[in-house]
Amino acid sequence: MPVAIRNAALVLLTCFTLGASAYVQAGSGCDEGCKARGQLLDHRVTLRLSAAAFSKLLASNASGQQLAQIAGAPACSVEMVTFRYRTIGGAGEPTTASGALMIPGGRSAACSGPRPLMLYAHGTTAYRNYNIADITQTDPGNGDGAGEGISVAAMYAAQGYIVVATNYAGYAGSDLTYHPYLNADQQSADVVDSLRAARVALSETKPERRTRENGKLFVTGYSQGGFVALATHRALQAAGVKVTASAPGSGPYALAATADALIEGEVNLGSTLFTTLIVTGYQRAYGNIYGKPGDFYEAAYAPGIENLLPSLQPLDTLFAKGKLPSTQLFSSVPPAPQYASMTPPTSPPLAPPSLTPLFAAGFGNANLVRNAYRLGLLEDAAANPDGAFPNTTVALTPAANPMHPLRQAFKRNDLRNWLPRAPVLLCGGGSDPTVFFFNARIEQAYWQNAKVPAGLTSVLDVDSPVAGPNDPYAPIKQGFANAKATLASQAVAGGATDGGASAVLQAYHGELVASFCMVAARAFFTNF
Repeated sequence: MPVAIRNAALVLLTCFTLGASAYVQAGSGCDEGCKARGQLLDHRVTLRLSAAAFSKLLASNASGQQLAQIAGAPACSVEMVTFRYRTIGGAGEPTTASGALMIPGGRSAACSGPRPLMLYAHGTTAYRNYNIADITQTDPGNGDGAGEGISVAAMYAAQGYIVVATNYAGYAGSDLTYHPYLNADQQSADVVDSLRAARVALSETKPERRTRENGKLFVTGYSQGGFVALATHRALQAAGVKVTASAPGSGPYALAATADALIEGEVNLGSTLFTTLIVTGYQRAYGNIYGKPGDFYEAAYAPGIENLLPSLQPLDTLFAKGKLPSTQLFSSVPPAPQYASMTPPTSPPLAPPSLTPLFAAGFGNANLVRNAYRLGLLEDAAANPDGAFPNTTVALTPAANPMHPLRQAFKRNDLRNWLPRAPVLLCGGGSDPTVFFFNARIEQAYWQNAKVPAGLTSVLDVDSPVAGPNDPYAPIKQGFANAKATLASQAVAGGATDGGASAVLQAYHGELVASFCMVAARAFFTNF
């Protein structure tokens, strides 16, 4: 076990051996660091919806109606508790975060009494006030958490799961001035801290409530949250806390391989946002990614960029004001002649060929990343290659000894360094333009190569053909195919001349795959 994971596990194990009530009492035997981590600061009920009222809310707009078709009608009432707690930042500094505790209720045994608890980790957002508890407060310009929050409530809480969902440090009232994006140790600690605080809130909010934990602990999340969910499973297991099963969706688990693919020109949708968040977070955590922002960023973007994200302004406004380029991550001028075939790439080694036309949008003359910095990364990748290149079904370990500090940071946060002892389902879509599906395949191949028991871990591509009459995910795959076809048809009816391909590309990761991976996770968890 790596030293960082082992040390974090020792702290977690010390804290988890204490009951929730013992934890909040002075003199409980927990050291000062443990007392601060996961302490519940305050909590309040912000919403109560009966199953009928939730159904009415979903029926009030087209997106809710579509969600109800996928998730099913709410079976349980849902009580939303918003809470704040203490956690740590990327450099281990004390900070605060907030979260949502979603509590099912109702007369049915499927809604109250002993129920499973689920940890949910949300996807990437640029908006500082993102709050997954605000399921009725929609602001499409900012993406305030309502869309993902209502999906989580409909898919899980309204179907009988107690849900704990953190907003993460750096968002929704947190006093951290940045977000430790894709920092595996910090983000998993944040989720675990939210669990500890939520358990106190659950015991203190309406103590006569019949709904309580039944001992099953599930972990899931999507996109960034898929990565966080798998890192959290790893952290809980290392701490000796039993995870019943996890089902991460569309996460960049093989982070070092993902970064090398990006460096070599496989520029994904959203790359300028993701790059800024991750470089800012790693610079705060490790202090060695660059000497000054202008070493990494082009002069047009370097001023103020360390404090740009998360932002109170919508991402489109940041693009319009020239604070970030919308798509152009790299210069269209090759950083050196030998890398001309990667600017943009003519034959990307990991992504499906269908995405090759997309990568050209990641290059231009208003690019975010300096060519000199990209050249240093390319040279280090050539000298110290990741084991996933070019084959995603063998070898599969990160580069043994990367020398560049950013590639070292990616390796440090890569999740190819542990073996699960509880079932894992890695869900995604094979043509995802935002988080490439090779992440699931590489992680699975790494585990299989390390002799994880057969059947303990599995991969689901919701965009793949039904695998015969006994395919347990056949309805999900067919539902995904139908949703994709419907979206394309609607785009054509609206005047699209490309058969709806652009509409599908834009919606693929955040709208299409996300919903069906949630359904797959729920189906997977019913097996345990």
